[in-house]
Amino acid sequence: MNLPEQPPTFRPPTAAERPWVWRLEDASGATVDVPSDFADRRFSSQADAESWVGEIWSELAGLGVDAVTLMEADRVVYGPMSLHA
Repeated sequence: MNLPEQPPTFRPPTAAERPWVWRLEDASGATVDVPSDFADRRFSSQADAESWVGEIWSELAGLGVDAVTLMEADRVVYGPMSLHA
């Protein structure tokens, strides 16, 4: 029996549906490993991504993240943006 594809409400969104992601970097520009609560968070809009980083930037800095770069799929939108004063 062939079942129809799961509706979007029952499956996780694909990368194409949530193309916005922050690259979390150390002072040298290398990617920082952070706990899963912060790693690889994907967003459906630039505004959602910016709101998220605006709310947790100090926590990211405490985890060793020096800067963030906003990506839309493989395209750099802006950054690196320092998380320090």
